[in-house]
Amino acid sequence: MLGTYEGGCHCGRVRFRIQVDLAETVIGECNCSICTKKGILHLPVLHERLEVLSGADQMATYTFGTGVAKHTFCRHCGIHAFYQPRSDPENYSVNARCLDDYNPARMQPGRWFDGQHWEQAFASGGREWEAKR
Repeated sequence: MLGTYEGGCHCGRVRFRIQVDLAETVIGECNCSICTKKGILHLPVLHERLEVLSGADQMATYTFGTGVAKHTFCRHCGIHAFYQPRSDPENYSVNARCLDDYNPARMQPGRWFDGQHWEQAFASGGREWEAKR
């Protein structure tokens, strides 16, 4: 069932609302250099189901490599609450840890993407991440 959840960055300047079915959506984890350092738990959310409530003007964007992924973060506290991933362009990737209702017992990653070998992982699996082992 589609639910509404809110979240934000650490300092509270960036706030967002999403609509997602947490029972049906699998949270992912990636081992690439930036995802590992950010500690992001990827919650895919359709573009039209993410609304920035405040702080759009407080965000900055970081790109690297191909420049396709748009890593947005709060300019003040540095938290990456959501971004536009290269591997899943029709969705935003929301950091489940930035949700107000984040529950580590309930929101365990169920998919894993080998971002350290991005090209091979994407070519062999398309957009689908592997089931977490």
